[in-house]
Amino acid sequence: MDVPVYDMQGKAVGTMPIDEVALGETINAALIKQAYVRYHANKRQGSARTLKRGQVAFTSKKLYKQKGTGRARHGDKTAPQMRKGAHAHSKDRTREAFRQDMPKKMRRKANRNALLAKLVDNEVKVVQGLGFSEPKTKAMTAFLGAIGVDGRALLALSPDADKSSAARKSARNVETVTTCRADQLNCFELLNHRYLVIDRADLEAWLTGPSSKTGKGAKPSTSEIADRAAAKKGEEAA
Repeated sequence: MDVPVYDMQGKAVGTMPIDEVALGETINAALIKQAYVRYHANKRQGSARTLKRGQVAFTSKKLYKQKGTGRARHGDKTAPQMRKGAHAHSKDRTREAFRQDMPKKMRRKANRNALLAKLVDNEVKVVQGLGFSEPKTKAMTAFLGAIGVDGRALLALSPDADKSSAARKSARNVETVTTCRADQLNCFELLNHRYLVIDRADLEAWLTGPSSKTGKGAKPSTSEIADRAAAKKGEEAA
């Protein structure tokens, strides 16, 4: 599959070959849905609560006198039958865990398959040299219009913070644009947006990086795990 590559002015400057077989060859809807539900469930905090009478932010003053008004007897406004009052049977429980698990190889296959679905629908905009000289919202909107983005877009930027700073700041005031790191693309973000806008170098790095390991090599070796643990320990000590 040859994907068109654009420059910052929206002009086609070439194509980028992408191996469909490496992305799953065919769209596996069941796998993508399973991964999407997992990502969505793992975003839940599980901290839903409702208020008891003693927790509602109302005065405890009696509404009106007990007798002589001809009305029903009432205490304060926190009663469940009152507007904005407490719940009769409030939810007061420990934090719930909605977290779901999924094998790493399946997650990576789902992410790559979601990219394939975007490519099939011509919703991936590959840009040669994606970057801005200065943060400017007007420049971002002009760029998106030039490459044909007319809906919600996921802007995948370089992991290098200095390199992507101007583009990230230019996009933060555009309501229909969400930014993320290019090395953290996943099917949840891909499917929540109509378009994916990404630099060619970043897409190539994602396709050939750790996310491409969907076979036996997906599991890190013992030495790699030890190196990561040592690096994390060093960061905590610093």
